[in-house]
Amino acid sequence: MKIFDVYPRWPIEPVYARGCKIYDKEGNEYLDFYGGHAVISIGHSHPGYIAKMTRQLEKIGFYSNSVLIPLQNEYAEKLGKASGYPDYSLFMVNSGAEANENALKLASFYNKRKKVVAFRSSFHGRTSAAVGVTDCAIYRAPVNENLEVVFLPLNDIDAVRETLKKNDVSSVIIEGIQGIGGIIVPDSEFLKELRKICDETDTILILDEIQSGYGRTGLFFAHQEAEIRPDIITIAKGMGNGFPVSGILISPRFTAVAGQLGSTFGGNYLACAAAIAVLDAMEEENLIENAAQVGGYLICELKKIPAIKEVRGRGLMIGLELEQPIREARDQLLFQEKVFTGATGIHVFRLLPPLCLSKELANEFLKRLNRVL
Repeated sequence: MKIFDVYPRWPIEPVYARGCKIYDKEGNEYLDFYGGHAVISIGHSHPGYIAKMTRQLEKIGFYSNSVLIPLQNEYAEKLGKASGYPDYSLFMVNSGAEANENALKLASFYNKRKKVVAFRSSFHGRTSAAVGVTDCAIYRAPVNENLEVVFLPLNDIDAVRETLKKNDVSSVIIEGIQGIGGIIVPDSEFLKELRKICDETDTILILDEIQSGYGRTGLFFAHQEAEIRPDIITIAKGMGNGFPVSGILISPRFTAVAGQLGSTFGGNYLACAAAIAVLDAMEEENLIENAAQVGGYLICELKKIPAIKEVRGRGLMIGLELEQPIREARDQLLFQEKVFTGATGIHVFRLLPPLCLSKELANEFLKRLNRVL
């Protein structure tokens, strides 16, 4: 049997990683400024994370949600405190797409409506409903075309108001910051007005914080910059520092109904252990504050580089737009300067390093980037 070959892959084989650095089988050291799609939040091979996962695996690694799993309650309590949403409920699943699927489903259960509003250049996942609200036709197969979705321009509140006025939209789903779309930040005033219109029309507001959440922007969630409270928040990526775990935070307006949602692997022992270890490290090492400080410094320094057309983002979620296509520069950064970065579209670098990034490594990255540009 062979692997179904859908991934373009670099000819690099990592074998070891610590903090913000990766080492390949030839012994080359790389700076990790991508974190495997923003997944590595507290750093590679964090000792506290390894210890907690190891201890849990030595006890019990998995059983289904047909038994009591106190680790779920422990994690939910820690997450409520850390995120500022102690009055919300948590439903745990396994991937970002699955989190968004359940969020859309829960919204539709609530108001019995079918239509969904999403935004242009959005990305919410590759499964059925999640890919339906993703603004990329090539990801959608014919079987995914049944969901009624209206894609609107980001930050166009008049378009939202006009679309929601018939009171037939189940939910509006929006990213805290658009990642795949190019690190595009929604206006705070737009988010505030969006919250008001959703309230007026009994439309559920879903904040997809899968990439922009978990401290990456210097706040626990990117939407907290606008001081709004969504009805549902979806989380994944940095939540488990590499272990597959995701979830939805659900406002008190929803009532749990037995059987409406479910997941075989969601909230298993190892997933909870990983998620608790991440929150513990974030608190003990002040990683959200570090993301704000080092990210702010990095953004300021990047804006001084003449070859960069625009710098966008907050904290350690940064987009660099160049006038010319970035492919050659990105390859030079990887193969000559030994730096992993992300990309979106043709002209934009995506920087999503671990939240433990130091100012020293930020400066080292700036040196290497300047040599390429």
